Amino acid sequence: MDVEEYVRMHLVAGEDEDTLVKNLIGRIMEIKNTSLAYTEAFARAVVEEVKNTQGLSGDFFEFEPARVKMGEFGVGSRGKGDFFAHREIARIIGKTTASVGVDEMDDAGAVRAGGEYIVCTVDGMHSRLSDYPYLAGFHVTRATLRDLYVMGAKPVMLFSDIHVADDGDVAKIFDYTAGITTVGEAMDVPLVTGSTLRIGGDMVLGNRLTGCVGCVGVARHLTARKSTQPGDVLLMTEGAGGGTIATAAIYSGFPDVVEETINLNFLVTCEALIKSPVFDQIHAMTDITNGGLRGDIFEMTETARCRMVVREEDTRSLVNPRVREMLEALEIDFLGVSLDALLIVAPQAAADAIKQVIQSTGVNCREIGYVEAGKPASVLMTDGKEHDFQPRFRESAYTPVKKVVDTNVPDFEKMKKEVLRASEAAIAKKKRVLERLRKKEMNA
Repeated sequence: MDVEEYVRMHLVAGEDEDTLVKNLIGRIMEIKNTSLAYTEAFARAVVEEVKNTQGLSGDFFEFEPARVKMGEFGVGSRGKGDFFAHREIARIIGKTTASVGVDEMDDAGAVRAGGEYIVCTVDGMHSRLSDYPYLAGFHVTRATLRDLYVMGAKPVMLFSDIHVADDGDVAKIFDYTAGITTVGEAMDVPLVTGSTLRIGGDMVLGNRLTGCVGCVGVARHLTARKSTQPGDVLLMTEGAGGGTIATAAIYSGFPDVVEETINLNFLVTCEALIKSPVFDQIHAMTDITNGGLRGDIFEMTETARCRMVVREEDTRSLVNPRVREMLEALEIDFLGVSLDALLIVAPQAAADAIKQVIQSTGVNCREIGYVEAGKPASVLMTDGKEHDFQPRFRESAYTPVKKVVDTNVPDFEKMKKEVLRASEAAIAKKKRVLERLRKKEMNA
């Protein structure tokens, strides 16, 4: 519970202070085991702080609201709304001197330094693994290493950020860190730095855990999405999923499936490819995560400006059997959920050699589609017929709660206009503050 937001909302609604304090005391004592005297003093202090913020104005205290909520727009849900929001983020950042920048929608960025590429990426842990910190740490670390490897980089160090709400057990930090370092030690990539904080400081009650893990690496040959070329073929490895599949299994009554997600297949495969002579022939790589193949193929076509065709049956055969059985039982579209499989884009002439390297690690791999010249489009081939392969508003609903949320899809086009207006305001603010800073430098 966010007590600051609670107070702010009720003050705006016109609730008198004494009633607000009384109600807030009741809410706090539902969660925290504190004395009445302490809780009342705390509640009054929160009200005082919030009142002190009323009336603040200007660039540093206000932002242009989109009046569109994160959940409504599907931000973080790996669908149309999420992709749109991320492209607006890239627009706010603007064109930079990076060798691979955020505007290209890869999962990692790269800059040139000392004749090599320095590659960096960061991933947030799965929000529903808060009560399972070891799994959260394990899977987010594997995810950030995947994002680095698919850029063609060799990881050299990890960093982490851990936030636990005020009532969370301190042991969550330790279990989360153990999950991170299990993967790090197995792949010989050290965790070198990080940050540990409370979510919202004193203002957020509960035991929710969130955080991220990032990675830095070095590359000599980048395999960014923009390098995709017409005539290339698509190769995919077997995937058993990561945080998303583990979450689906836990919250849908299939806990035994979690074991299938505990592996290093993807990372070992990428290590073998980078060390192989065939690596230089690979044009692009990505991990199948952002809304599944539906999301990743869509993003790749937009970045590479080409047409990509995926054969459904070839893809289905590469889903881990136990995972596939669970997804089918739960009626979850395997094409719209994160499988944590490796997708490789390369010339047809290199396909056999690439498959040989991958299969030498014990991981299954096969060709699942191809790239064509033409207007950017993602196509699904099923039973010899082409079907639209656009991402949905959100990724496949993979828990009971998500199935309910998926029934509520607002007017997307109307929301897009409001989100666009808010991003334009952020760009304008950035320009105003930069101008002020430059004037200060000139007058210094």
